[in-house]
Amino acid sequence: MTRLFTEPIAFQEWRRSQGVVGFVPTMGALHAGHEALLRRAKAENPTAIASIFVNPLQFGPHEDWERYPRSLGDDLDRCRRCGIDAVFAPLALPVMTQVQPAPHLVQTLCAPHRPGHFGGVATIVLKLWQLVQPQRAYFGQKDGQQVAILRHLVRDLSLPLALTICPTVRETDGLACSSRNAYLTPAQRAIAPQLYGALQRAVAEFAAGERAAAALCATARQAAPEVTWQYLECVHPLTLSPLTAVESGAMLAGAVFLGDTRLIDNVMLRARQPLVAIDGPAGAGKSTVARRVADRLGLRYFDSGATYRAIAWAALRAGLDLADPGSGEAVGAIAAGVNLDQQPAADLSTRVFVDGEEVTAAIRTPEISRWVSVVAAVPAVRAVLGAQQQAAGRSGGVVMEGRDIGTAIFPQAELKIYLTASVAERAQRRLRDLGETNLDLGAIEAAIRERDERDSTRAIAPLRRAPDAIQIDTDGLSIDRIVEIIVELYRSQTVDPSL
Repeated sequence: MTRLFTEPIAFQEWRRSQGVVGFVPTMGALHAGHEALLRRAKAENPTAIASIFVNPLQFGPHEDWERYPRSLGDDLDRCRRCGIDAVFAPLALPVMTQVQPAPHLVQTLCAPHRPGHFGGVATIVLKLWQLVQPQRAYFGQKDGQQVAILRHLVRDLSLPLALTICPTVRETDGLACSSRNAYLTPAQRAIAPQLYGALQRAVAEFAAGERAAAALCATARQAAPEVTWQYLECVHPLTLSPLTAVESGAMLAGAVFLGDTRLIDNVMLRARQPLVAIDGPAGAGKSTVARRVADRLGLRYFDSGATYRAIAWAALRAGLDLADPGSGEAVGAIAAGVNLDQQPAADLSTRVFVDGEEVTAAIRTPEISRWVSVVAAVPAVRAVLGAQQQAAGRSGGVVMEGRDIGTAIFPQAELKIYLTASVAERAQRRLRDLGETNLDLGAIEAAIRERDERDSTRAIAPLRRAPDAIQIDTDGLSIDRIVEIIVELYRSQTVDPSL
């Protein structure tokens, strides 16, 4: 049974009896695109809630607020068919204060043509989130600028929810499903698919190797001669900054008029899959977490720390005195000369090889832990291994952990995480990892502090949190919970290549 609430107080009283909630905010006039969001929310959450509210704040003075389609009865039927538990359809949502998106998010695409629109969207969506208190919220990629603005809103205000962005649902001829499609005359409806067809022509050019934004836009415009373009722009999908060339990914978005009806659409141009950089001090759980995150997301895992440990092992095996400040040149020569390899194991661990010899266990000893930061501070070593790490992630689709991944190796990573924990917590973890009971916990804590000091003060690529990294303090958190947090962040803050 789908409950209908129109009064916030009654709705919130019922909401308090529910647990985890997936939420789909809508303006009604539901179509197949909305149904896809509703069904996914229901499939992924014990309770699924939809809202129906035609938001006056997002309409300009000469736009279609008064004639916007309203069909509450039909919308409720769709929600029932999708298994939605409750529909919140308030008669009004008064606000005294409006949210204003960051200025750089409203310089491109729809924003200059619809002043105030995204402030109105953000204000009412935020108010709905406060009323509904969902753990997950679902939106369609068709509204690409709205998606980017809401992603920033969640992150900037540290809202405790994850955004799930779903692919655009289309009619059989490619036209994106939209409530405003109902405005089209039969003749206009026949022309409308040219918008998506134009974007697809640009996708084909991109696949053939074209990377210049102007050329891609020109190709798209030429493919839709019967529509009136309001804009067609190539922007970064998360920052919405205009691009002159597509290096890793872009959103190609356009708006057209057919008579008085305005239609929008976009496609993603992805040269590679997203990169996930996980940094943090020793013992914060980076390796275990990164392996499991990669497995959950179907990405490759690369243990950058293992490469430095392998060089430390090789240097000690060669008889070098790593306490000698003059050993750096010899250590650099070893790094340049050995062949390092990583292979995934069935248990999600990583097998490490030096010149074909497996050293997986040998590089995890206290002796290697003592010297690895010394080796990592050698400029020649960092140059060789940094280049190898960058090569490993050049095509994307990699979860890489270390101490400078988000700052030095992949500053362009789409998701940056900084995992940390107290020294006491990290020492306990190290003790458990070593599986020995006769070790001195105080000595382990002292070694961790010493390692932190070396890592954070070294001259080249010191350990530090990237300005745009999300910090997660793992004290008291299970591995499963940490992984779940990062997976949710990936899904809400990166652009799925399938969109």
